[in-house]
Amino acid sequence: MSALPDERAHHSPSDASVPRPEYPRPGFVREDWLNLNGSWQFARDPGDSGLERGLTHAELPERITVPFCPESELSGIGDTDFHHAVWYRRTVRIPAEWADRRPVLHFGAVDHDATVWVNGTEVARHSGGFTSFSADLGGVVRAGEEAVVVVRARDAGRGPQARGKQSAEYANHACHYTRVTGIWQTVWLEPVAATHLRRPRITPDLASGSFHLELPLSGNRAGHRVRARLTDASGALAVASSDAHLDLAPRLVLTVPEESRRPWSPEDPHLYGIELEVVDGDGTVVDHAVCTAGLRSVALDGKRLLLNGKPVFQRLVLDQGWYPDGLMTAPDDAALVRDIELSLAAGFNGARLHQKVFEERFLHHADRLGYLVWGEFGDWGCNTGPVGPDNQRPSSGYVAQWLEAVERDYSHPSIIGWCPLNETRQLLHDRRTDLDDVTRAMFLATKAADTSRPVLDTSGYSHRVRETDVYDSHCYEQDPEAFRRLMDGLAKDRPMVNPQDEDPGATWSVPYAGQPYFCSEFGGIWWNPEEAEAAGEDRYVSWGYGERPRDEEEFQRRFAGLTGVLLDDPDMFGYCYTQLTDVFQEQNGVYRFDRGEKLDVARVREAQLRPAAYEQRDGGAATGS
Repeated sequence: MSALPDERAHHSPSDASVPRPEYPRPGFVREDWLNLNGSWQFARDPGDSGLERGLTHAELPERITVPFCPESELSGIGDTDFHHAVWYRRTVRIPAEWADRRPVLHFGAVDHDATVWVNGTEVARHSGGFTSFSADLGGVVRAGEEAVVVVRARDAGRGPQARGKQSAEYANHACHYTRVTGIWQTVWLEPVAATHLRRPRITPDLASGSFHLELPLSGNRAGHRVRARLTDASGALAVASSDAHLDLAPRLVLTVPEESRRPWSPEDPHLYGIELEVVDGDGTVVDHAVCTAGLRSVALDGKRLLLNGKPVFQRLVLDQGWYPDGLMTAPDDAALVRDIELSLAAGFNGARLHQKVFEERFLHHADRLGYLVWGEFGDWGCNTGPVGPDNQRPSSGYVAQWLEAVERDYSHPSIIGWCPLNETRQLLHDRRTDLDDVTRAMFLATKAADTSRPVLDTSGYSHRVRETDVYDSHCYEQDPEAFRRLMDGLAKDRPMVNPQDEDPGATWSVPYAGQPYFCSEFGGIWWNPEEAEAAGEDRYVSWGYGERPRDEEEFQRRFAGLTGVLLDDPDMFGYCYTQLTDVFQEQNGVYRFDRGEKLDVARVREAQLRPAAYEQRDGGAATGS
């Protein structure tokens, strides 16, 4: 059998100093590739005049370490001012052994609007700071030749733009953090045949014990075939093949023998390997890739959200995915693994990946560690003022960027739900707005792109889609008894629905209609042990929700009380606690920003792993992780 992707050897620079050297697309692996991280030429372009000044053909004056953004320490620049445009330049030789194949240039993410030139020819434009894009360099550069890669990234400091938690002000404030501009994920090259696989879609079908494969191709040629082989540690389990010249995306089914069926779950995150091949008319393999897949199901039954047909209480944590030295970019792959392990150690079994499309390697680690996640878009940045009838102005670009994220991450079993939007505060009234149209477009687009997972139209506040699969609210009430009173209406189909703070009589959302419901943000307990010892309120510089506990004992009692309210509700399918780590001035994490401990994590875990009423009502599933 073939090993799973991370166990394969790949062609990459041997220089140990290359940052983030690991393969960036572990769910769809080809053997040949070239990592382009490391030192690039760099220029700041505050007037966005670089094109007119000839920067597409000029040497650039500075050096930057890719894939870290210029605002980060790890980039070697660390300039946290606004960067309206920046430029990158690097020369790379296409390996001679890639002859007869087309080089493809990949960008994990560039914030926000990118244009790419190779040897003076424009090869790509991409809008959106969170999603991946590629450029086929066939016809521009050949194997053995040098390619001069030039990238311009534009990043508007203000105005409607999907920027997630990035601050629109110069300084960090409240829950807004240092901006990220330009390249912030791995840049890499790989060679492909003229007829090759595009990213496959792997859909588990637990009821039949099968995987359904959609294999988009770059084109169709007579005589070509696609082949797939399913493997586990015992060897090959199933094979399938199809002509590749009739359908743009051939479909195959791989059925797992009954004795080898292991549903993917937090308790047993079993992954199968899937080998894919494109074979030409002479029987020569012209493309080969290895994928991973988990056999699991997600279903809705009244107020229940089921994993593999069972009620599994989702003890989620809000994960912002920020790092002190790399900002939105993890300093190394081990940091991604450590975040999941820290969360599991604290008793959580998953996360809302908040206001950011996380890099693919995080999802791969979630797959193999059995970590439940909700995929989310970094939609913040379209609010134009105080809550009113038309203050949110998301553009159609939100839909395009979100669909790119769904397509990229579709095959990861760890993703058990999608959440396109978050906290879209706006009044609901009888006239259509941009928010109404874009919310519905993102919901329908997600449902069309993926029929296997539930979709939450927006997390908290302005629910605009009556048929949303899941309903939720955010509540940062700090007193457990007051929190219980706010949450106790779910049994009577009158759960908490976020009101407008200034006018509780105003309406933000369509009514609750009996869907599965969870409190998807709560807690956020403001706790900093050092500041607790400071004398005087005027010395507090951090931020969090509610009144700061006087000591850790008060924190632990409050945490146990708040989580207990939700664990005791048989109709509540889960919760999401704010948050995993401190982030700059927002010091309400279970861990410090540097991932160090700041409280007794064992007590946090103990409070969470008590039995959940949701799991117990019907004889239930195992608790916790």
